[in-house]
Amino acid sequence: MKLTAELSVYPLREDFKVAVLGFIDELLKGQDVVAVTNSMSTQISGEDDAVFSAIRHALRASYSQFGRQVLVAKFIPEHFADIGPEG
Repeated sequence: MKLTAELSVYPLREDFKVAVLGFIDELLKGQDVVAVTNSMSTQISGEDDAVFSAIRHALRASYSQFGRQVLVAKFIPEHFADIGPEG
């Protein structure tokens, strides 16, 4: 099933920008997903297994490197965001 997730991560540390960018970098390593970021959140789309796998990997890597954080996620099943060079 196609799925889009909107994610916002809130590191519990002073240098939060480094941790947020680290989370996004890890998230974008997912080869079977597409993503777009803005100042408020990151939207990631793909098959549900690929989206959940990318989120799990990014969260584990980010937690390992930057410590505790809060991840807020919204999921839209059966949806694929029109993300690309034109979108």
